[in-house]
Amino acid sequence: MKIIKRNGSEVVFDIEKILMAVTKANNAVEEGVRMTPLQIQRISQSVEIACQEMGRSPSVEEIQDLVEKAIMAHGAFEVAKEYITYRYTRSLLRQSNTTDDRILSLIECNNEEVKQENANKNPTINAVQRDYMAGEVSKDIARRILLPREVVQAHEAGIIHFHDSDYYAQHMHNCDLVNLDDMLQNGTVISGTLIEKPHSFSTACNIATQIIAQVASNQYGGQSISLTHLAPFVQVSREKIRRNVEKELQAFGVAPSEEDISRVVEERLRDEVRRGVQTIQYQVVTLMTTNGQAPFITVFMYLNEAKNEQEKKDLAMIIEETLRQRYEGVKNENGVWITPAFPKLIYVLEEDNVREGTPYWYLTRLAAECTAKRMVPDYISEKKMKEYKLSKGEEKGNGDVYTCMGCRSFLTPDRSGNGWDNVARAKNYEPGKPKYYGRFNQGVVTINLVDVALSSGREVDKFWEIFEERLELCHRALQCRHERLKGTLSDAAPILWQHGALARLEKGEPIDKLLYGGYSTISLGYAGLYECVKYMTGKSHTDPEAKPFALSVMQKMNDKCLEWKTAENIDYSLYGTPLESTTYKFAKCLQKRFGLIPGITDKSYITNSYHVHVTETIDAFTKLRFEAEFQQLSPGGAISYVEVPNMQNNIDAVLEVMQFIYDNIMYAELNTKSDYCQVCGFDGEIDIQEDDGKLVWVCPQCGNKDQSKMNVARRTCGYIGTQFWNQGRTQEIKDRVLHL
Repeated sequence: MKIIKRNGSEVVFDIEKILMAVTKANNAVEEGVRMTPLQIQRISQSVEIACQEMGRSPSVEEIQDLVEKAIMAHGAFEVAKEYITYRYTRSLLRQSNTTDDRILSLIECNNEEVKQENANKNPTINAVQRDYMAGEVSKDIARRILLPREVVQAHEAGIIHFHDSDYYAQHMHNCDLVNLDDMLQNGTVISGTLIEKPHSFSTACNIATQIIAQVASNQYGGQSISLTHLAPFVQVSREKIRRNVEKELQAFGVAPSEEDISRVVEERLRDEVRRGVQTIQYQVVTLMTTNGQAPFITVFMYLNEAKNEQEKKDLAMIIEETLRQRYEGVKNENGVWITPAFPKLIYVLEEDNVREGTPYWYLTRLAAECTAKRMVPDYISEKKMKEYKLSKGEEKGNGDVYTCMGCRSFLTPDRSGNGWDNVARAKNYEPGKPKYYGRFNQGVVTINLVDVALSSGREVDKFWEIFEERLELCHRALQCRHERLKGTLSDAAPILWQHGALARLEKGEPIDKLLYGGYSTISLGYAGLYECVKYMTGKSHTDPEAKPFALSVMQKMNDKCLEWKTAENIDYSLYGTPLESTTYKFAKCLQKRFGLIPGITDKSYITNSYHVHVTETIDAFTKLRFEAEFQQLSPGGAISYVEVPNMQNNIDAVLEVMQFIYDNIMYAELNTKSDYCQVCGFDGEIDIQEDDGKLVWVCPQCGNKDQSKMNVARRTCGYIGTQFWNQGRTQEIKDRVLHL
């Protein structure tokens, strides 16, 4: 059994240290109130058993809490007092410098918590270590100076989660919907260099990757671009290639038919599109931003976004090439094709591609094949999104279709209906048209719904009272995020605020006007709806008797967001948090506060957002239909999924799920597996097994347990992770049941 030290490093559990600590406290009190050696032995053994029952690596603090309780359970209150006093004294000494140990453990790569904090960051790399070190300093400053004490205490207790505090000291925001169209068509500036409108598709792709890298280095969340913004440059290249072909033919004195010329032009154009898409694919995978990872980028594929029929055909060509290259994958260091984490792909299901016989059905079938092998793309239903996302003046069924910013964070519809009169001064502004590209999210704070339920003791009136208090606490924390961005000058991130990614403000101009009126959003996250409902009702929220309570919880959070929005003119929006490491943190905090409660706190994770619990037996179609109602109540972002086996030989089943998504839910994905063992060449699903109280990844063919010698890709929170996960998330992955 392992334990986590205060600096994040992992060591083997040693009962002798407990014996020694309790003995020291025992010897410090008067002889008449001391415990016997046998009692001390029993205390130590009971603590060891309690740690084993956790099913994960306990922290030093958790072990010390168990020791305190065990001493008091024996009635040795004077010994307990001595032990508590010693802990307090040591705590004061540690507080004199809160970051040194953690930073040193980062440098030596023995901080297990940080290693597993982000499934797409390799903590052994210098750039990642540098980012984590800066993050530790930022967390410390935020904790001691910038944030209210009540917010810090609630965050540390796992009552709420103040996301990305490692970037809070800087004036940075969460995620973006990049206005790539404006930047390509009207020029931009990168690192002080003017970048004019590209004269070919391949150049446009190259510039796009540079923009992606720059944006990623100036915020800390996800970003999205649309392939539609690259589509006009296919025609630019077509015309350029035609001119070159005609010159070549003239030089050779050849006069072929128009049909032959067009055939040669289209062949060369296809080759350029292939090279341009490859530029995006490989540069995104190989680029490393200032935060030590590949850019968290989502690529949007929406045919009906094209301005005319020719552009739509050109866009289809780009989409086809994107899907083909993603299906192929990328080669690892051994030259084996594997699944990359990024770019994330989103494919929009539309009337002209969703059924066999429609013009672009071939793209949908290709998307299904890609999903079965590489886990992407994810799917947005044009039909359902047009029902839900209604800008000012729009009617249900005629709303807007746009991509999320990263993995699931969605902008609110344009409540101005006309792009806020171009408050951002974009050069591609279209009066009277709703605006999405160029907008962003200010940040996220998540409420732990499980803690609300457990704190109520199953008393309904008390639940709503505590819920109200916790929501207001989240509100104050979100206001901190908003206030931190106020006064930020455009000079802080020129690519974002001055050169078109989000705005074209003047140098030295504050960004404040972009923080109000709904231009940007700010997110109230939530986690653990399943466990919350299960504790309060005794049933899963999929049970018809418990579902009304679950919906009332969702509605309450929406009502609060509307209340705050009305009062402050800021678009608060409810967001289904993509818990990665936080799922483990919340679970540990719940166990510390409430102990092990069967079905509620007895696992090392809690459920993401409104999702059906991963162990619950339910078929794919029932799950998607059920979750669709909850997704609609999570307008700030959410994604549903179905867990499926290897579907590469059953593409028709994948297509059936995709068609069901189109008719029933706005945004969903299929979770498959894509692993490779570098030791024996096994190409299948790597197993998760328990080894000395810890979950480890094991090749089922050769028994390899070395994570550095295997490639594992899993979708964990709406996006693919490839650098392994903490024990809580690993247990959640292990517990998943198939829905198909």
